[in-house]
Amino acid sequence: MKNNQKLKLNKINLKKMWTVLIFTLPAMVPMILFWIYPIIKSGWLSFTDWDYMSPNYSYVGLDNYIDLFEDSRFWSALKVTFIFALGTILPIIILGLSMALLLQSEIKGKNIYRFLVFSPWITPTVAISIVWSWIFQPKGGIANELLGMLGFNGLEWMKSSDTALLSVIIVTVWKSIGYACIFYLTALDKIPQERYEAAMIDGAGFWKKLIYITLPGVSPTSFFLMIITMVDALKAYDQIQVLTQGGPSGSTRTLTYLFYQFGFEEFKMGKASATVVVLVFITVTLSFIQFKVSKKWVNY
Repeated sequence: MKNNQKLKLNKINLKKMWTVLIFTLPAMVPMILFWIYPIIKSGWLSFTDWDYMSPNYSYVGLDNYIDLFEDSRFWSALKVTFIFALGTILPIIILGLSMALLLQSEIKGKNIYRFLVFSPWITPTVAISIVWSWIFQPKGGIANELLGMLGFNGLEWMKSSDTALLSVIIVTVWKSIGYACIFYLTALDKIPQERYEAAMIDGAGFWKKLIYITLPGVSPTSFFLMIITMVDALKAYDQIQVLTQGGPSGSTRTLTYLFYQFGFEEFKMGKASATVVVLVFITVTLSFIQFKVSKKWVNY
């Protein structure tokens, strides 16, 4: 009897396993082909001297990594990457939540406003960057025209190493606010209204309700958005290519753009692959740290 029960359980488990495999296979195939395999291939290429053009290559061990860590451009790009990430993540989270709180209130035509706020996200980054490159023109650009109307001197924006990174950050934040806003709107709708009513009876004002009810209530969404915006910031390329091409003087060269220069301008695919491996390691490490830190404040 026991043997028969074990056989039945094994058959049931096997059937469940095949069912799970069948349903996950359509998603697993493209993930393996376009994500897992390229990562493994890049890791393998990082130990070779392949020049991207010839079919021949040699294994060079850790030479690409040593060369990368001795290259001052890598450390400069690493610094720019972290500044860019911090400069985009916090504003996107704060402005996205602020916009969601505003659109959640009873205002006429709020569905139209929601569409307008979300529309930059669904617009191609290249198209947005081209428009902003006109806005940031030092002469005749709308940005400097507005600064002049407010009594401020115009800026060089993309033409100066002092403001070029700021220009890219502004474009990235402007594009992503609507994405964060939509998620926050959904999270705000899930917070029980009874909590706000009880707080109002106790005499709590806007700020107390925000700190003790709203922020804890949307903490899982905030955590999710932090991960997504961090990954987007670390792999940002399109807006940098269109707006600044990594300049002036490398002031907007991130690790992703450095990978492009190593691989497709200098034809050092091994070194470029090493850059990607380091970038993946940084992304995974930061994500792991965020998961660990967030365990206390996402469980509300």
